[in-house]
Amino acid sequence: MDFDSFYRREFPTMVSLARAICGDFSLAEDLAQEAMTKAHRDWDRVQRYDKPGAWIRRVTINLAISRRRRVLHELKLMSRIGRQPAPAEPADHDSDLWDAVAKLPPRQRAAIAMFYLQDLSTASIAEGLGCSVSTATSHLSQARRALASTLEEANNDA
Repeated sequence: MDFDSFYRREFPTMVSLARAICGDFSLAEDLAQEAMTKAHRDWDRVQRYDKPGAWIRRVTINLAISRRRRVLHELKLMSRIGRQPAPAEPADHDSDLWDAVAKLPPRQRAAIAMFYLQDLSTASIAEGLGCSVSTATSHLSQARRALASTLEEANNDA
């Protein structure tokens, strides 16, 4: 497969995956593009992988999680020095479900996104997260329980 075909096939799903983790469409596009830039730079090696799609998922997940950690760290530093951060942009979705997903830890968000948005097996999710199948299953299970609880509370409050 050539890089152009790989890009056309994988880029939209990487944007969806990054969006599920970070909650912002334009940031998700930037993260997916950064992952694709890494793939292009190392294409001679990446194209020989058994599953280059799993590799790009893992890169995208790592970039999204790192970005989130960096932002949280910056917010903590700003609060320590007494500066107020700029107001966050409103989320570009209004679904109660995805609002609840956004509250999950990053690896659980990634697992939910890969399972429900990309219809991946737990083995493929484990590859994407760089963990064992049992850990990926645990992330999915914990995420589902947390989502069920959050959505049930929201329904009871309504």
